[in-house]
Amino acid sequence: MEAQGYQQYKQQSVNTMTPGELLIVLYDELVKRAARADLALEREDYPLFEASMDRCVDILHYLDDTLDRQYPISGELHRLYDFFCYDFSRVKAGRNREELGKLRPMIADLRESFRSAEKATAATR
Repeated sequence: MEAQGYQQYKQQSVNTMTPGELLIVLYDELVKRAARADLALEREDYPLFEASMDRCVDILHYLDDTLDRQYPISGELHRLYDFFCYDFSRVKAGRNREELGKLRPMIADLRESFRSAEKATAATR
């Protein structure tokens, strides 16, 4: 019974978030999954590593699919997401921890950029 209440709470929380807040949640999950992949690779837990990398690529594809193409910045973000998908796929194929270490700060920086934009937008509401 408690699990059902928690699921309802989560659903209600998502339904009341602004688009900017939902975007930050996605980026938080992307950063978390990349960190999980790094730890799994360090521990040689390859199934967890591959699942985490797949989830990163899924999130990036979702972010790309939801871009509003009428804005010029969408083209830039599309190219950036494409780059990240390509590099995450390379990291997965080669199990390359060093390359993953280069991608993680870039993802975190992008998340912080969107977080700052969301805060600025929220302040003007």
